[in-house]
Amino acid sequence: MRLNILATALVLGLAAVGSAHGERLTDQPLVDAAWLNSQLGQPGLVIIDIRDKPKDGTAPYAAGHVPGAVEAQYSAYGWRASIDGAPGMLPKLDDITAKIAALGVSNDTQVVIIPAGSDVSEFGGATRVYWTFKVLGHDNVAILDGGYKAWTAAGEPVSTDAVTPGAGSFTAAPRPELRAAVAEVQEAIASDVNLIDARTVAQFIGKEKTATVKELGTIPTAVNLNFDSFWDKDNGRFASKATVDALVKAAGVTDTNGIITFCNTGHLASIAWFGLSEVAGLKGVRLYDGSMSQWTLDPQRPVVVQN
Repeated sequence: MRLNILATALVLGLAAVGSAHGERLTDQPLVDAAWLNSQLGQPGLVIIDIRDKPKDGTAPYAAGHVPGAVEAQYSAYGWRASIDGAPGMLPKLDDITAKIAALGVSNDTQVVIIPAGSDVSEFGGATRVYWTFKVLGHDNVAILDGGYKAWTAAGEPVSTDAVTPGAGSFTAAPRPELRAAVAEVQEAIASDVNLIDARTVAQFIGKEKTATVKELGTIPTAVNLNFDSFWDKDNGRFASKATVDALVKAAGVTDTNGIITFCNTGHLASIAWFGLSEVAGLKGVRLYDGSMSQWTLDPQRPVVVQN
């Protein structure tokens, strides 16, 4: 349904994003549609719609979005960057900080990320943007579980009014312990750190690869936790903690010595990172955003094909 006059007034109140009165509205990594609707109009709340335009060129944000949401498409806004030949990397600090501030985000802002919620791979855009906020030191971030699909299915209000945010004053406080680089992956191979390959089984065992990856196979000592496993297909939402806990147990993964997730470009790996770190609550989980695309740029780095 469309906005009524009262709802419109609430949306206008969101123009003052990054309010000095902002506070943490939730400590949960996932929120539902009812909770988000109850928070519309709160000062210091920034709702970021990351839905990409489909191949037919339609504009999902213009067609309808959560009231007050600002648009920052996952593939087009600059959430990831190609660095030294590796796609999908965390952008340079000044660049990503400026991008986030331009959305009206300040350090006391509560951020809620809205994906489409069409499938787990698309939802990975939200987990990757969530990780970006976390690795930059911003804890006030959550994802709408089920995305925009869940929002409309719940009959929540929809707006077609584009929101132009005022600039925020976001400054990063990077957390390097949430991100793995090549050297840390090399160390993990020779240690008891768990390397988690979040790709498909076919890619993990070396039967298939994407164009960005130079060699078939995976990183030595890695175990496979397919990104699909972190999605509740029946409900169109992220897997429950009980489901993730069971995945972890079945894979024999522990957080005693740390965990590093990877995939092809750090997209699917963010789904596993989110499930292990934020849903299951495991400690010392890092994302290797360079993943196999960066790893295989150097033919001297080991790659194994599973039998």
